[in-house]
Amino acid sequence: MTTSIIHINKKFGSFQALKDVNLTVKDGEFLAILGPSGCGKTTLLRLLAGFESPTDGTIQIDNKKAATAKKVIPPERRNVSMVFQSFALWPHLNVREHVQFAMKYHRFVGPAFKEKKKAEERIDEVLKIVGLEQFGSRMPGELSGGQKQRVSLARAIAPEPQLLLMDEPLSNLDAELRIEMRHEIQKLHRLTKASILYVTHDQGEALAMADRIVVMNAGKIEQIGTPEQIYNQPKTPFVAKFVGKANLFEGTWDGSTFMHKNVSVTWEDCGISENLKEQNLYALRPEQIRLSTSDESQIRGTVVTKQFQGKEYQYVVDVSGQEIVVDLPLHEQFEIGEGVGIVPRM
Repeated sequence: MTTSIIHINKKFGSFQALKDVNLTVKDGEFLAILGPSGCGKTTLLRLLAGFESPTDGTIQIDNKKAATAKKVIPPERRNVSMVFQSFALWPHLNVREHVQFAMKYHRFVGPAFKEKKKAEERIDEVLKIVGLEQFGSRMPGELSGGQKQRVSLARAIAPEPQLLLMDEPLSNLDAELRIEMRHEIQKLHRLTKASILYVTHDQGEALAMADRIVVMNAGKIEQIGTPEQIYNQPKTPFVAKFVGKANLFEGTWDGSTFMHKNVSVTWEDCGISENLKEQNLYALRPEQIRLSTSDESQIRGTVVTKQFQGKEYQYVVDVSGQEIVVDLPLHEQFEIGEGVGIVPRM
């Protein structure tokens, strides 16, 4: 099932939350919507779910119009399920009853599941998939945060939706559990083969799980691409800084050679996108820089912070008021206050 978002605009009063958004979610694709708070990613999800109507534009689900400015197909008439950030569990229903509710009231539940025996078998199957087969009688108040999120996932996938919407589903979990649930969601995607639209502000989640990433900012799409494309070839300064904290250097391009703005330094092209070249920028990730105490670089600065990261140290170097972030292996150590040169790892 393909989902198409065509020239979508959304206003709340005078505030424009979405600005001419165009996007296609392919059949069976895991698509992450990545961006800071307030960029419009949750609004986009609510439009797809049917909770909001667009100001302009069209949403098509399975080649059928689901929403225009004049007509909106309600949520219950879409073959769509949603996993909420807050879990959205009912305190008076146990784990099994949450899944039963979805099986009973979802309009697109297959005919086979209308039979009680088949429906119960499906509930057993789903609870096993999310690892809650022994927790069917537990109430929400008796569950951990991770278990609550698994209930939310079970309820969403039980009716076998063609499109699964996830709104920051891991944001309320601790760091260790978030890593664990990333793997669980990937397994779930492989098992269900549903298209997944996953909203997050966490670049690590998007890079780790998605087939493609949509980076949004201020209601607009900045870039769409695979995790590798987004990370290695950012097309805008925002994408470069938001995903992976790239350092941007100003200068001029002459073919494949970059000349720094302030000092007599030239760097060769290491895969910089044409968009950044047009803006006379050179992007270097923290791991693409090494520091030197010799005179091999005329770009000089002072180490202002040093943080131990386990397998590496992260340094911030002040270069004429610009903070340059550098990740170095443990054997390359520098001290706060030390003067260093900035050298690309070519």
